[in-house]
Amino acid sequence: MKRKLIFAFIAAVLAGCGSSTKIGEIRSSELAATLALSRGEIEEERRIIESHRDTTSVTDENGNTVLLMKAVKDEESGEMVATETLDAAVISARFRNVAERHGKVDLRFEIIVPARMQDSKWQLRFNPDMYILQDSLRLESVIITGADYRKGQLKGYEQYDRFIRSIITDTTRFIDLRNLEIFIERNIPELYKFKRDSSIVSDEQFRSYYGVSEKEAIEHYTNRIAIRRNEHRKAIRGKMYRKYIKVPITKDGIRLDTVIRNLDGDFVYHYTQTVATRPKLKKVDIVLSGEIYEGDKLIYSMARTSPLSFYISSLSSFVDPRERYLKKVIERRVSANSACYVDFRSGKWDIDMALGYNSEEMGRIKGNIDQLLNNTTFDLDSIVIAASASPEGSAKANDRLSEKRAESVAGYFSDYIRHYRDSVRRENASFVMTVDENGNEHMRRKESGDNIPVIKFKSRSNGENWSMLTALVNQDSTLSEKDRTAYRRILAIRDADARENALREQPSYRYMREKLYPRLRTVKFDFYLLRKGMEKDTVHTTELDTVYMAGVQALRDREYEKALTKLKGYNDFNTAIAYVSLDYNASAMAVLEKLDRTPQVNYMMAILYARKGDDRRAVKHFVDACRQDNSFVFRGNLDPEIYILIKRYGLERQIGENNI
Repeated sequence: MKRKLIFAFIAAVLAGCGSSTKIGEIRSSELAATLALSRGEIEEERRIIESHRDTTSVTDENGNTVLLMKAVKDEESGEMVATETLDAAVISARFRNVAERHGKVDLRFEIIVPARMQDSKWQLRFNPDMYILQDSLRLESVIITGADYRKGQLKGYEQYDRFIRSIITDTTRFIDLRNLEIFIERNIPELYKFKRDSSIVSDEQFRSYYGVSEKEAIEHYTNRIAIRRNEHRKAIRGKMYRKYIKVPITKDGIRLDTVIRNLDGDFVYHYTQTVATRPKLKKVDIVLSGEIYEGDKLIYSMARTSPLSFYISSLSSFVDPRERYLKKVIERRVSANSACYVDFRSGKWDIDMALGYNSEEMGRIKGNIDQLLNNTTFDLDSIVIAASASPEGSAKANDRLSEKRAESVAGYFSDYIRHYRDSVRRENASFVMTVDENGNEHMRRKESGDNIPVIKFKSRSNGENWSMLTALVNQDSTLSEKDRTAYRRILAIRDADARENALREQPSYRYMREKLYPRLRTVKFDFYLLRKGMEKDTVHTTELDTVYMAGVQALRDREYEKALTKLKGYNDFNTAIAYVSLDYNASAMAVLEKLDRTPQVNYMMAILYARKGDDRRAVKHFVDACRQDNSFVFRGNLDPEIYILIKRYGLERQIGENNI
C-alpha cells in the first residue's frame, strides 16, 4: 500500500514539473493563438476565379472591341505579356472587404490554436473583441477544455451533488415514528385502531385519547439535533458549491466549449459574427485575447493579437441626396358642400322651425357658416342653395315649389348673416374721443364689423329628387324584392308625371310616400371660398416631397425594407439601390435599364450582371463607369462582385495603363 502511494506521489510531481516546463516554454516564446481570415471563403473566392477564363472582350464608347486579359510585365523586354498565372489568395492577409446586404454583414474569421498551447490539464479561454466606430464589444468566448480539466470539473459537480443529496427534504424522517407507534399501541390501544381506520382523527379526538395534542406528541419524538444538522447543510450550500465547483461549466456568453482529447495538431475554430450596419460604419476590427487556466488558477495570459480588419462596402453610399419636389397648383377659388333635410308642409315653402328636425338641421348649417366666416385662410364669397322636392304632384309644379323653397332658405340665412354682422359690430364696438370745430370734446361709438364680407346667395331648383328615391328604395329592408323590381320597371318611364302615376298603383306606394318621400325634400349648400390675399385664379408652386425624402433617409440609415416601401413608386436610381441592397436583382435591373448611363448606373449594372454570372456585360459596365469617373477603379475593390472581376481579368492594372 505504501509503495502505491509513493508511486502516485512521484507521478503527480512529474506531471507538475511537465506542466511548469510547458508553460515556461510558452512564456519564453510568447506563443499565442492567431486570428485569420476564413480559409473557406478564400478557397471559395479562388474557386470562382479559377472556374472562368482570364480574358474577356468589351466594346468601348466608340464601338471598338477591346480584349482584356490577365497580363504581367516581362522584366527583360518591359512588355506586358498575357499569362495564365492567377493571383493566389494570401491566407495571412489582415483585412477583407465585405459587402453589406439586407442591412447586415457577416464577419467570418478563424481562431487558430497551436498544438503546443494545448494540454489535457488546461482550459484555454479566448475572447474576441469587436471594435466598431467608437464602441467596443466583447463577442462570445471560445473555450478549449482539456480532457483531464473537464474530468476535474465533473468530479466537483459529483461531490457537490452528493452533498446536496445529503440534505433531507422529507421532514417525517426526523420523527421517531416507530417508538411513537409502540407508545400508542401499548398505552392507548383504542387510539391505535385508527391506524387501519380511513376516518380522519381531529386534534381534539387525539388529545381526548392521548392526553396531549398530536403536535405535542410529534415534537416529543422529533430528533432536533438531526434537524439542526440538516439546516446547517442548507445554509452552507453556496459555500460548498464554491468549494467543489471552482470552475463552473456554463453556456452563457460562450460560442464554443469543446473538450480536446487528441493533442496532436492545431485547433481551428471557424467564427461567424453577423453585424447590423449603421450610418458611417466603414470598418470593423477584431482583436483576440486569451488565457490558460489550470483549475481555477490563471497560469498564462496571451498577448492581444494585431487586429483583423473588415472593410464594409455599402451601396447606401451611392444614394442620390438631391431633394425632390412635388408640383402643386393652388386655386384661389375653392368649394365645399353640405346638405340638410328640411321638412316642408305639402305644397309649402315657408320654414317651420318646429317641424320635424328643422331646428337641428338649420343649426348645423349655421355652425358650418360660422366656421367659414372665421376661417383664417379663406373668405366666404357666395352660397348656392339648391332644393329638391318629392315626386307627388306635377313635375312642373314641383320644380317651381323647390325653387321657392330654395329662395326661402336663402332668405333665412341671408338674414342670419346680417344679424351675425350686426352682433359682431356691437361686440367689437369701441368709443373714441373727437373734437368739434369749437374745441368741444365728444365721445363717439365706433363699430367694427366690416371685416365680415358680404355673402352672395344664389337659389336653384333641383326638381323632383328621383335619384335619392332610387337609392332609398335599394337600401330599404322593408320593401320586398318584388317591390324593388316593380319600381325599377316604373323608373324606365321617361315622363316624370306618368312615372309617379304608375307608382301610385303599387301596393308599396303608401309606405314610400309616408316613409321615403319626406327624405327627398333636401336642401344642398355649396359654399364658394376665396383664398385670402390671393389675386390670381391659380398659382403654380412646388413643395418638398416628404415621402420620397423619408425613403432617402431610410436608405442612408440602411433600413432597406422601409426605404423600398416609400421609394417603390418612383422607379429612380434610389429605388434601384433599395432593390439591389435587398437582392431584388431583376426589379433593380428593370429600373436601371430605363435610366441614363451615368457612372453610378453603369457601376450598379456591373454588380447585377456579375451576380448573374454574365462577366462580359459586367466588365463592360464597370469599364464604362471607370471611364466616366476614375474613382470607381478604387471603389471596385470594396464590392466582392466587382473585386472578383478585377482579379480575374487584371482590370485595375489595365484600366490604369490604358487611361480608361
